[in-house]
Amino acid sequence: MSSYFHYDPRLGIEIPFLETEWESFESEVRAHILLRWEEIRGSIPDRIMKLEAKIIYKQNQLDREDDFPTSCHLNSEIADLASIINDLHLWFRTNQELETKTHH
Repeated sequence: MSSYFHYDPRLGIEIPFLETEWESFESEVRAHILLRWEEIRGSIPDRIMKLEAKIIYKQNQLDREDDFPTSCHLNSEIADLASIINDLHLWFRTNQELETKTHH
């Protein structure tokens, strides 16, 4: 099943990597892919919580920072972490789309 997923270092999870159309997979293969995705998807909320903790830490640093370039750097890091969280939320919702395709 790992050939259907690739690790994304930015997101910190494996994401689906399907080189062919979903409908072209046999139902057994689709079921295995969905099972693996559900396992990965289940780890997303924990990953988001860790990233949110990093954001809070950096926001606390930012509150005490007087150096403008350092403040800009912290703001950039916070924005990057927030972007990752947003993408993880999108991937978390991907399960419903795959299940809908499976049932049609």
